[in-house]
Amino acid sequence: MATGCCGGHLRECSAEPAAGVAAFPGAAEVGLPSPPFTPAGPSAVRPRNRSRSSAARPQGDSRDVHAGIKSLYLTRSVKPKSNLGIESMPSEMLIKIFSCLDTVSLLAVGCVNRHFYHLANDNGIWLKIYSSCFQPKKTLWKMKSEQTESVSLGCAALHDRKPGASGLSWIIVLKDKIGKEHVMEEANLSFKDTSVTMLWYSTDWPCLDILSTLKLFGVIPLLPDQSRARSKNGPRYRSLIAEYRLANLTEKSVEVGADKLVRLFCLNSGLVVGLWKVKNEIAFVMTSLHYHQLFERSTLGSATVKYALPPHKPLLDDVDPEYGLHDYSLHLDMHGRSCTYLCGTFKSLFCRKDDIADEYLKLTAVSLKDNTKHLPLIGTPSLSWETDVFKGNVKDCYVMDVTLLDEIGKPFWCFSAPVCMDLSSTASGLYDYMGHIYTTDYADSEGKVCVELVWLEETKEYFIVNLVLYLSTKKVNGWFGTNY
Repeated sequence: MATGCCGGHLRECSAEPAAGVAAFPGAAEVGLPSPPFTPAGPSAVRPRNRSRSSAARPQGDSRDVHAGIKSLYLTRSVKPKSNLGIESMPSEMLIKIFSCLDTVSLLAVGCVNRHFYHLANDNGIWLKIYSSCFQPKKTLWKMKSEQTESVSLGCAALHDRKPGASGLSWIIVLKDKIGKEHVMEEANLSFKDTSVTMLWYSTDWPCLDILSTLKLFGVIPLLPDQSRARSKNGPRYRSLIAEYRLANLTEKSVEVGADKLVRLFCLNSGLVVGLWKVKNEIAFVMTSLHYHQLFERSTLGSATVKYALPPHKPLLDDVDPEYGLHDYSLHLDMHGRSCTYLCGTFKSLFCRKDDIADEYLKLTAVSLKDNTKHLPLIGTPSLSWETDVFKGNVKDCYVMDVTLLDEIGKPFWCFSAPVCMDLSSTASGLYDYMGHIYTTDYADSEGKVCVELVWLEETKEYFIVNLVLYLSTKKVNGWFGTNY
C-alpha cells in the first residue's frame, strides 16, 4: 500500500511540471525551463524505477526545455542599429555642408557612395564654383595704324611672351614597357621672342632600356583660381602635344652634338634627349615650342589625341599666280636657351614663278652675292643644359625659331627646333671671308631652311652669308588655292 501510495504520489508529482509550464503563458513557445521538482517532505522516497518515471514525463517537453536553455545562454544579444551618422542627415543639410568644400574635397566626397555622388554634383554648388573661378571673357587688343582690332586666339600667343602666367604648364610622361607611367612635373622654362624652351632634369629617371614612349602634355587646372598657387594634386586637364618612341633611341634618332659629359639625340618635332656618356641613361629632356597656336595645342587637345588645326580656307583673292609670292616677312631667332645669337626680321621676300623648282618655292633672305646683308652672330653658338649637379654647353648646336608671315601678315609657317652646324668640306671662295664654312639645314613637311655661315678666325665670329627658305608647293597651293 505504501508503495502504491508512493507510486500515486509520484504520478501526481510527474504531472506537476507539465502543469507548471502551462501555468506560465508562452513558456512552451519560448522554451523557458520549468521549475525544479521539490519533494513533498523529508519522508518522500525517490523512485526506484527510472524507466517508469521517464515514461510518465512527456518526451516533447524535455526537448523544449533543453532547446530553451541553449538559446538562453548561446544566443548573442542584438543591439539596435544607430542612425546618428552623417548619411542620416537630410539632403538639404548635406548640400549646405558640401557647398563649403573646395573643388578637390568635393570631388573626393563624391566617391564615397552613390548618395553623396548625386549631392556633390548639385548644379547650385558647381555654379557657385564656376562663377568664382572664371572671370568674364576679355578681348585681346593690339594697335595697328592707329586702329584697334581684336586679335584671334591663334595669333594671341605671339603677343604673350609668358603663357605660363595664365596657369598653363607642361609635363612629360614616360611610359615603360609594362605600362607604368613616370611623370616629370617641374620644367625649367626659358622665354624668347617667339618660343619657350623647356628643360626637365632629375636624379631619379627610369632606366632607358625599359621605356617605350615619351609624351608631352600641356596641363591646365580644371578650375583655375588665381588667388591660389598651382598644385599638381588638384584636378587638371591634359592636352597631348607630341608623342615620341624611345625604343632603340640611340639607333633610330640623330645625334646632334656632344660634350665631355652628355650626348644629344634629336627626335621628331624638336625633342632633345641628353644621355650620360658613362651610363647611357637619361640626363635631361629638352624641347622648344613656338608661340603660334601654343595655347590651342596645350589646352584644346585630349589626353590621347592631339589638337587638330581647323581647315584653312584658301585665299582666293591672291594676285595673278604668274607673279608668285610677294611681300613675305621672316622673323628669325637663333639662341642656345640661355643666350641669343641672332634676332632679326627680313621683309619684302618674294618668289617669282621661274624660281619654282623640285616642288619648292624659293625665298631668299640673305644672298651669298650681296655682302651688304651678311650678318654676324653674337658669340659662338652652343646649346646650354643643366642638371641637379652639372651644367654644360654643347658647341655647334642651337635652337632655330622661324616665323614666316604672308603678305597680309598672317602666320604662314612657324616652328622652333634644335639644329646643329656641320663643317663643310669646301673652303670659302668669297674674297671678303676666308675661313671654314658651316651649314645648318632644317626640313619638315611644309618646307626647308638652309643657312650658310663662315667662321672668321681673325675676329673669332660667325657670319651668315646665305639664308634661304624653300616652301613646299603643296603648302602654298593649299593656302592660296593655286596650282604651282
